[in-house]
Amino acid sequence: MLKKMKRRFVLAAMASITAVVLLLLAGINLWNCRETTRRTDRILSSLMEASLTGGEPFKDQEFPPETPFTARFFLVRLDGAGDVLELRLDSISAVSEEKAAGLAQAADRQGGLSGYLDNYRYLASRQETGSVFLFLDVSNELEFMHTLLVISCAVAAVSLLAVFGLLVLFSGRVAAPYVRNAARQKQFITDASHEIKTPLTSISTSADILSMDLKDNEWVANIQKQSARLSRLVTDLVTLSRLDEERPIPEPVRFSLSDTAWEMAEPFSAMAKAKGRRFSCSIEDGLFITGDPSVIQQLFSILLDNAVKYSQENGAIYFHVYKRKKDVAAEVFNTCGSLDGLDVTRLFDRFYRPDTSRSSHTGGTGIGLSIARAAAAAHGGSITASCPGAHSILFQVILPE
Repeated sequence: MLKKMKRRFVLAAMASITAVVLLLLAGINLWNCRETTRRTDRILSSLMEASLTGGEPFKDQEFPPETPFTARFFLVRLDGAGDVLELRLDSISAVSEEKAAGLAQAADRQGGLSGYLDNYRYLASRQETGSVFLFLDVSNELEFMHTLLVISCAVAAVSLLAVFGLLVLFSGRVAAPYVRNAARQKQFITDASHEIKTPLTSISTSADILSMDLKDNEWVANIQKQSARLSRLVTDLVTLSRLDEERPIPEPVRFSLSDTAWEMAEPFSAMAKAKGRRFSCSIEDGLFITGDPSVIQQLFSILLDNAVKYSQENGAIYFHVYKRKKDVAAEVFNTCGSLDGLDVTRLFDRFYRPDTSRSSHTGGTGIGLSIARAAAAAHGGSITASCPGAHSILFQVILPE
């Protein structure tokens, strides 16, 4: 229980913190990229306007004083066919005429008015007679964006690792109160169950003695029925409490699931036929799992007992155990009456009763399926319920082989 609680706390906290860190990481880098692009586009717009009008760039706009000396750019004019009409490479020395022409023609093929090519940000002015492309060297800006991305990712990764270590270190203290409360609750259930058993046994014994003198007395019969039901409830509560422990199976063994399934199928087959149900089963041979055979027997018993109880007259019950990839699957299918009001997602909740009158008639305690889920979880598996039809229900158990 403590390990499970700590694991859930660490996973939940790490998921929340990671989401926040990733949002901050994305926000910082996207904002930096947006601001860098906006700043370079302002420079390009000023240069493009000056190139087309013959004016002086950076004159009437607020730019840093060193901008005219640090801006490295070149201009290429293309005709309608994409041939070079003019090249201006005076403000840059690291670009050849061939490279400048190639970049302009590549930008022309892209069809946009702005974008990034190589280490340059370009701005296009498209006219009927051709297009003018102005390229600004932004290698320093791109390097800064890349450096910021790497550093921020590294800081985020180190921070997440540090937070993970702190969460693992202090998770025991956080989960300790919940574990203590859960342990006290289980202890209370166990103690209360033992205390209830003594007067319950006395009541049941007294009712049996009364039934000898008062035969066919409905009040005595009702006492016997309710005391037996209460006894089953106490036993089920103790079983459920044991299966919810941190180590529900202290000494797991390797056993044949096929043989266990056959052992449970035979008596329920006879019971189903006696009640007018059609029972069929298909169990593969050679299936083995590691765990507690008695717990698996109880799991199958609960599912098959429910199938017999809740299937209608002349209904069908199918028990199938087979290999499924690296796991073993067991399915219990049965037809039934109307499923109106049935919430399949709550079937494994304790004391959930979709039909109180029917549950009272069948004598269930309301926690059988909760025990089945705990039994599957104790073996590292899972159990699900579904309604493949309007008048049928299917339980599927997956157990690791």
